Amino acid sequence: MSEQHFIITIGREFGSAGLNIGKAVAERLNVKCYDKELLTHAAKESGFCEEIFEHQDEKPTNSFLYSLVMDTYSISGYSSAPFLDMPLNHKVFLAQFDAIKAIADRESCVIVGRCADYALADRRDCINIFVHADEAFKANHVMERFPELHLNEQKAIELCKKKDKQRASYYNYYTSKKWGEARGYHMTLDSGKLGIEGCTEMILKLNEQFFAETK
Repeated sequence: MSEQHFIITIGREFGSAGLNIGKAVAERLNVKCYDKELLTHAAKESGFCEEIFEHQDEKPTNSFLYSLVMDTYSISGYSSAPFLDMPLNHKVFLAQFDAIKAIADRESCVIVGRCADYALADRRDCINIFVHADEAFKANHVMERFPELHLNEQKAIELCKKKDKQRASYYNYYTSKKWGEARGYHMTLDSGKLGIEGCTEMILKLNEQFFAETK
């Protein structure tokens, strides 16, 4: 398995422990898990300050259609006139898009969020996972992860709904797919039922089976 190049992308509902699962999978496979690290990488490559990426990270947009952006995006890169004329949110997305592709070319890895499944849609060595959970599980996870927010269960549920709405809007806008729709992924997992360890084991089994069939 160590000799097989692979990428695992993980889309996730807020509070579903998708990042924890991604890190656990990466540790078991002895590869890196990219989440916020993608922002740093994209910032360095594009020349934008990292704070811009953090502000724009997986936020929805109401600007012109992504297809129009891609039609005008030149392979000459970030110094081209079409790129320089784009709205900031499009520049951030494309910089992350390029960072994801570069990382996938370079190494086996796990990538969490940021439309990675769409960015790598043309790769045969990539499997795509979506993690979801019930409200109670997500609320408890958020309260444990962000104690500084002093959230009660209802406030945590409201935060999860808000964040999921943002992620869905961002994903649906920039891709030709629907966020969280089962047919868009190789496997969807309920972390509220399976737990972090159960989801990790399921992904590892799928990864092993997937590449056994594609050899």
